[in-house]
Parts: sequence; structure tokens; C-alpha cells
Amino acid sequence: MRLAVSQPYLALLEGGKRRVPEKLTRRAVRVFGVSPVALPTNPSPVRELENDRLARELAALGYPGFAYMKGGWKRNPVEVLLSALAKPNLEARQVEALPWVLLNYPELNRNELVTHARLQGLSNKLGFVVNLAKQVAERLDPVDSCRVLWLNQLERDLSASRLLKEETLCQESLSAREREWLRENRPEEAVYWNLLTKWKPEHLPYASA
Repeated sequence: MRLAVSQPYLALLEGGKRRVPEKLTRRAVRVFGVSPVALPTNPSPVRELENDRLARELAALGYPGFAYMKGGWKRNPVEVLLSALAKPNLEARQVEALPWVLLNYPELNRNELVTHARLQGLSNKLGFVVNLAKQVAERLDPVDSCRVLWLNQLERDLSASRLLKEETLCQESLSAREREWLRENRPEEAVYWNLLTKWKPEHLPYASA
């Protein structure tokens, strides 16, 4: 058997009489191509990641911008998103990947994502990234498509915990002059989410891939 478990044990799992171990879930994702959304998330899903490891995890999720990378370990997209947004400084090409994750995994657990974003103080950063993804989806899909509706609801959920504190989108090393320029030239969506950033949908070459 491709899952390397006995038939009686598999029957217990299918009947809900045994909890599916994390190791077995990861094996099923790898062997059968199950969505990584099925993978369990850690109780505290925000992890300290080096940029190279984050890039490999994005590649493992299928992000085309890092398709040349090999050997990444698949993680639940909730973990990848939150860990990326928690970094003080993030490479632009990795920020660029985050709307793509939302566009390609609309089946991820919305409540789990919102809850952890609130606990970690990431509501504004995630809300802005969701808005970017929504703008792309509205250009690609009918306005009543499941993906557009899901992103709209996700943005509404995050709006309820919008923070007043001004932040950057993972660019804490910006100089005072750069911050002032962004304050004057950022898009209105960034103003709403209290972020100093200039990201727009047209800056996302792989978002519709």
C-alpha cells in the first residue's frame, strides 16, 4: 500500500476511530497530491524562517516565481502566509508571492487564518495582501465567483480587527525619507490598512498564473 499502513488500520482511520497522524497526512499529501491545506498547522503557526527556506516553502506550494527551487517541505498555506508576514524584512519577490497563495488556495481555513493574524498583530498586513489578491481575482473571475466572494469575506473579517498603528509591508529597514515618500504616494488601499507600501496588482506578474 502506498501509504505504508495496514488495511485494518486504514479502516479505523476512515471510520474516524483513530486520529490521522501528522506524518501520515504529510505522506498522503505527497503520494496522492492532496492539497497542502489538509496539513495540520502548529498551535502557534508563526515561525522564524530564513528567506531561503521561505522561498522553498513557497516553491513547494507551487509558486511559479520559485519553480527553479527544489527540496522544499510542504506546509499548510496558513503557516506560510503568517510566517512570511511576521518577518520584519522580506524580499520583494517573496511579498509578491503572498497574494498568489491566497488566489490558489481559497479552500484554506479562513477562521484559523484570521484568528492567528489577530493574535499576532498581523491583521493589517494580511488585510492588504488579501485586498491585492481580491483585485486580481475581480479581473479574472466573475464578481459572484467563489474565489471573489471568499476573498471579500476574508477582507471583511480582517477589517473588524484593523489596527491604528502605522506599519510597513515587511520593510522595517526603510529610511525616514522612504517612509515619508510612501506616506504621500501609497495607494488608497494601503492608507486604509495603515501600511507604508506601494504594492499594486500590476506588480504581481505571477498572480494570475
